[in-house]
This record gives sequence, structure tokens and C-alpha cells, in this order.
Amino acid sequence: MTESRRGAAVWIASCGGLGYLPIPGTFGAAAGVGVVAGLARLPVEGRWLPLAVAAAAAAIYAVGVWAAGAAERYFGRTDPGPIVIDEVVGQMIALAARPGAQWKWLLAGFILFRIFDVIKPSPARRAEHLPGGWGVMTDDVVAGLYSLVTLALLGFVLK
Repeated sequence: MTESRRGAAVWIASCGGLGYLPIPGTFGAAAGVGVVAGLARLPVEGRWLPLAVAAAAAAIYAVGVWAAGAAERYFGRTDPGPIVIDEVVGQMIALAARPGAQWKWLLAGFILFRIFDVIKPSPARRAEHLPGGWGVMTDDVVAGLYSLVTLALLGFVLK
């Protein structure tokens, strides 16, 4: 891989340097909330908005697998802290069902995602062991799915 491609991969994987801040996973997840909030402002009919968020998350996931794999090789270790593109995608998945929700819902989704991202319930922990960028990205997708389901249940119970 050329030096410029490697640099681009690390820049993408660290989300423009967010991964170098203290508590990088939290900043990556916050960026995911920002992406969802930005997408919620698009002139898209409400029922299509969750699909737009899911499509954006899928696209970022695909790029993230490549970037995270290259960044792992650059840093010389598995899932190093500066890689936060996985948190962006996981957070987007957590909020995909109600991307235009009020700030309290977004905050609840943020907190739930961070909890599931840290504790990594099965099969998230197993997904970490997938090779290269696949493992980096997929465990956060699982954490995002756990958060999405928990938010949906909370929404049902609180109605």
C-alpha cells in the first residue's frame, strides 16, 4: 500500500483525528450522533429517513473495514484506540430507527451504545476476532444492534 493510501486509511479510521482525543470511543460515538442528527435534517420524507441512515451506516461500514484494516497494520496492533470509525457506525445503527428523535432519545441511544460497546455481550466479543478490519467494525455493529433493540423496547414500554 502506498504511503498516501495508508495515510488516507488512518485519517478515515481515526475520523479525521478524533481517535487521538482522550476517550476516543466516546468521541467516535458522538460523531455518530452528529452524523445521524445531520442526516435527520435532510429533506427526506420521514419514513425514508431510517433507510437513509442505514444506507449511510452500511457505506461507512464498507469503507471502515478497509480503513480499519489498514490502520491496524499501520499501528502494528489489533483494534488500536485511534480507530473510531467503528463507533461512528455502531452509534448510527443504534439510532437508525428514530433518527429525527428529540435530544433525550439521542442521548439515551448514545449512553446505551457506549455501555454495549464497552461490555461487548456475545456475539460482539466473538465478532472482535474476525480478521482485520472486519473484527474492528463488526463488534460495534453488534453493540449498535443491541442498543437499537433496547431503545425500541424502551420506546414500547414508555408509551
